[in-house]
Amino acid sequence: MKKVLIICAAGMSSSLMAKKTTTFLKEKGHEIEVDAISANEGGKMIEKQSFDLYLVSPQTKMYYKKLKETGDKVNKPVVNIPAQAYVPIPMGIEKLANLILKETE
Repeated sequence: MKKVLIICAAGMSSSLMAKKTTTFLKEKGHEIEVDAISANEGGKMIEKQSFDLYLVSPQTKMYYKKLKETGDKVNKPVVNIPAQAYVPIPMGIEKLANLILKETE
């Protein structure tokens, strides 16, 4: 089971994206669980190395450089989510799922 964490401003929109994307991936036969956390906790979670992939939401991309540096220190990937892959509609969920699949191969 692979684990992915979305780092977002407050964790509200990302929680919805995480839930819908996890469901989508499981329906497609992938053992990937997506979770979400606020940007305040993001760096600490990367340091703990509890996840295989860390995704930075569009509204928190200003923290990307610092989060990426933390990820590089512990050898964990940190990736920006494109805005079109961060919309809680089927097309957005599929784009986010495809990003996750590409980055966790």
